[in-house]
Amino acid sequence: MTVSDRLEKAKARLDAYYEAELAVLSGQSYKIGTRSLTRADLGEIRNAIRDLENLIEELEAQVNGQGRRRAYRITLRDL
Repeated sequence: MTVSDRLEKAKARLDAYYEAELAVLSGQSYKIGTRSLTRADLGEIRNAIRDLENLIEELEAQVNGQGRRRAYRITLRDL
């Protein structure tokens, strides 16, 4: 999987988490007749959003050639 593929998937997941956050903010739980539904934990959703935003930032940097991975040359010397 290429970096750009991972970036697109991460953006799609982030959009889904934004929608989930809005759904939770509109009502954490509700009842229809005898059935009740409780939505996911808002804190977990926000943590996932933060993690995905950081991942997207890193992937965009890699796509633009500014990734965090650097190559170093080490010269061994016998002292």
